[in-house]
Amino acid sequence: MTQLENQPITVSPMDEFNQTLVENLHPSHWKNPQPERCYNLVVIGGGTAGLVTAAGAGLLGGKVALIEQNLLGGDCTNVGCVPSKALIRSSRIAAAVGIASEYGIPVPESVKADFSVVMEQMRKVRSQISSNDSAARFQEEFGVDIFLGKAHFSSSQTVDVRGEKLRFKKAVIATGSHPIIPQIAGLETAGYLTNETVFSLTKLPESLAVIGGGYIGCELAQTFQRLGSKVILLQRGDQVLKRSDIEVSDLIQEVFAREGIYTVLNADIKRIESEDGKTIYYDVLGIEEQSTVDEIIVATGRQPNIKGLNLEAVGVKSDPKKGIIINDYLQTTNPNIYAVGDVCMESKFTHAADAAARIVVQNALFSPLGIGRKKLSSLIIPSCAYTDPEVAQVGITEAEILQKPEKVKTFYVPLSDIDRACIDRQTNGFAKVHVRHGTDKILGATIVSAHAGEMINQITLAMVGNVGLRTIANTIYPYPTQSEVIRKAADKYNFTWLKGWVKKLASIWLSWQR
Repeated sequence: MTQLENQPITVSPMDEFNQTLVENLHPSHWKNPQPERCYNLVVIGGGTAGLVTAAGAGLLGGKVALIEQNLLGGDCTNVGCVPSKALIRSSRIAAAVGIASEYGIPVPESVKADFSVVMEQMRKVRSQISSNDSAARFQEEFGVDIFLGKAHFSSSQTVDVRGEKLRFKKAVIATGSHPIIPQIAGLETAGYLTNETVFSLTKLPESLAVIGGGYIGCELAQTFQRLGSKVILLQRGDQVLKRSDIEVSDLIQEVFAREGIYTVLNADIKRIESEDGKTIYYDVLGIEEQSTVDEIIVATGRQPNIKGLNLEAVGVKSDPKKGIIINDYLQTTNPNIYAVGDVCMESKFTHAADAAARIVVQNALFSPLGIGRKKLSSLIIPSCAYTDPEVAQVGITEAEILQKPEKVKTFYVPLSDIDRACIDRQTNGFAKVHVRHGTDKILGATIVSAHAGEMINQITLAMVGNVGLRTIANTIYPYPTQSEVIRKAADKYNFTWLKGWVKKLASIWLSWQR
């Protein structure tokens, strides 16, 4: 059968860096290979989940096909983790310059970020990293057949892509998610940005509204404010980062206020008019307010990509909001078809997709009769919001603790108690470590600090290795480091232990020595 033509993809602005990006991740010259008679595994979707699944299966000797409609690398490489963290890095430098005089390093007030250069550097870094996800690399290094084009199931054993049928023993759906666009009158007419389009900007908006106070919304709001935009953040609920402790949300809101971000909670957006700028009309507890901005960023959540896959034909159940329905083994309602990543998982993080993809390779290809299968629920998945300070969390949440407070003991240390944080003048934050009451078994933690994303790994490792707070308390940390906040939390556990019967025994023993 003659293949349909490969449609070229462009990424604005199409400079040398974005040209490199496209040539790595959706080459214009790419010709899909002749399909194998039958694949051990066909993977639909070339984001993190799909790439890790395909590479793992290919390295272990499987015949693997990977299908991607747009750019390999998915959201993470193209419109998520990589570009956003590049901008965040620039914005943190801008913030540091702004307070340099407090450290005895005066900087002229005229110094400000050059947004066009900031964006160019982001595109440069992204293009360099894109080689890791390139079509050529996955074909040559991992032995994966890369098919570019839109895919759908044509039978319980075949997937169609650009006029070719790929026959499979097992298939994995890893099609990811896309931004939810709220139904707001006038939004489409006014125009808006999402994480999929904001990184194509070349000119800094003088004023900007961010709709949504989750991870993406908070990160982008702080980033653009620091780069020179005047930002208003509109959150429908009564706190930003609503999955975090209220203490965390309050702290981040205070930081935003100090930095000039106008945060509006309980904002019920009614309509948007675009005659002169983009005017957003919203109610706050019954009082109507309005704000006019140059650009709007929508960051109100993610929705799974399930349309057009023809799931009904292969008996795969799905839900428009939750995505593909899976069991704890990442298996769909069709036992030969699995799903992984944003399209089916509640934890919509790159590292969660990566970890789950390793499970799906094991379960789909190397668990005969179900022997050796691994469970998604066995994963201990940390999260991090890359605001400044960062907010990192793993394990049990505050809401879960409140349901059973008698079963959990929490050890709290503010960063103001940590010498290195004082030296760095980064005392905005804390560490909370939760243990099972009466033991040192770690159930979870929340860390708010400039480096929380790095520090939470210590707690995650301890939980995976079943290492308790007593062992952490006996671990020597270099002095001075901000990570000492974790050891100090462990010390607090030891102090509570020492105050009990151990102290009594010690007192008796010492009295004998007099």
